[in-house]
Amino acid sequence: MPELPEVETARRGIEPHLRGQRIARVDLRQTRLRFPVTRGLVKSLTGARIAAVGRRGKYLLVRTDRGTLLIHLGMSGSLRILAGFEAAGRHDHCDIWLENGHGLRFTDPRRFGSLLWTTKDPLQHRLLKHLGPEPLTKDFSGAYLYALAHRRKMAIKPLIMDAQVVVGIGNIYASEALFAAGIRPTRQSGRISLERMELLVTRIKEVLRKAIRAGGTTLRDFTGSDGTPGYFAQELSVYDRAGQPCPRCSAPVRKKVLGQRASYYCVACQS
Repeated sequence: MPELPEVETARRGIEPHLRGQRIARVDLRQTRLRFPVTRGLVKSLTGARIAAVGRRGKYLLVRTDRGTLLIHLGMSGSLRILAGFEAAGRHDHCDIWLENGHGLRFTDPRRFGSLLWTTKDPLQHRLLKHLGPEPLTKDFSGAYLYALAHRRKMAIKPLIMDAQVVVGIGNIYASEALFAAGIRPTRQSGRISLERMELLVTRIKEVLRKAIRAGGTTLRDFTGSDGTPGYFAQELSVYDRAGQPCPRCSAPVRKKVLGQRASYYCVACQS
């Protein structure tokens, strides 16, 4: 599933091609996604001028002079810039064509993504208004996380993966950040000191920034908006490395299912 670095990579890839362009035509071939495509979307988008492409959590916000298109990539969705006409494949559900002849193609084999439209403040949309702070901002700090975790028995990994606590930290980057901070994913969040929480937040920011610079992680289906894969998978320390030696101490990396998600950690380096 595309996580924050992959979504941010997609945003950076498509925004230069879309910003300032007027939409000439929309070819919508599938309306049954995770949520039904907003009725009247084609009419709303056609003729609109794109002002910017933003991001909130794992949602892309295509802001126009008429409203905002909210795009979620779901489990295996992707966006690709088309230089000209290309025949649509089975899973190519929507093409947004610009007046300059280029297009934006939304592909989603598993149809867990979404295409939603709002004319109101998109940050107050029902899917966005309850989200926690962005992890790369000052609002997400060790003191903030420590205060939320105080006296809670929830394990730290599912806590930092809770979008109402902080957005965009999926399974891959939660495992990697906890390893970098030396904290076991099963440790009760309420038993982690302020000092260790500050270190964890620092490591989360470092891991996410590094992944964004690498263009995201290629696991299964993810590629960038130009079709090239992300390369952060080559730098993963523990994720999906069960049984392989820890890069720090050579002890075997362990796997444990936590909150219905596979968690990877080193029993020697993380406590």
